[in-house]
Amino acid sequence: MKSQQQNPIIVSKESIANLSFPANEVLKSREEIKNRMLDLERATTLGNVEQTKIKIIFEDTESIKQVETTIWATTDKRIILKGGVVIPINRIHEVKIV
Repeated sequence: MKSQQQNPIIVSKESIANLSFPANEVLKSREEIKNRMLDLERATTLGNVEQTKIKIIFEDTESIKQVETTIWATTDKRIILKGGVVIPINRIHEVKIV
């Protein structure tokens, strides 16, 4: 998956709770959506087993942002980070293992 912007704004995990997320999907194809889900499932496993940090590039109502953290859980609609912070899956552009 390629992010739509070369330099996303780096944010802290704690600031994500204050962001607003539209309901629309950021990816264009079914294949990209499928691959994102596979990447998220892998990242969740790595986060729980090895505490591996992941770069998550996502988009809120204002811009494309990036956070580096571990993913604790993935549901069908969102990912859950430490402290109960959530990001809707349909707003995630890319997931990178650090």
